Amino acid sequence: MDSAQLIDNDFLRQFELRIDDELAKIEYSLQDRKIFLTKIEIPNSVEDESFEEEFLIMVFDNIKERNISVVPTSPQIAKFVRRHRQYKRMLPVGIRI
Repeated sequence: MDSAQLIDNDFLRQFELRIDDELAKIEYSLQDRKIFLTKIEIPNSVEDESFEEEFLIMVFDNIKERNISVVPTSPQIAKFVRRHRQYKRMLPVGIRI
């Protein structure tokens, strides 16, 4: 995973990470200065249980660099934010998870 490169495919509105010959992705919608993370898809062939968490950390760090607020609409992503309190400050004012 260390050599994997996160791609922000703004045409398809998704973050992508190629793992072997498959694609893990997080779909999003960008509105104003907020990014709504709507869906996460991890290939079934990925057996590493920490992959999803590492992928989400890469995405959140990328978003943090761009100084954009995050609205996790996917239950999996909201659960990640609850477990990683350092990302809660990226939520817009009034959003609680």
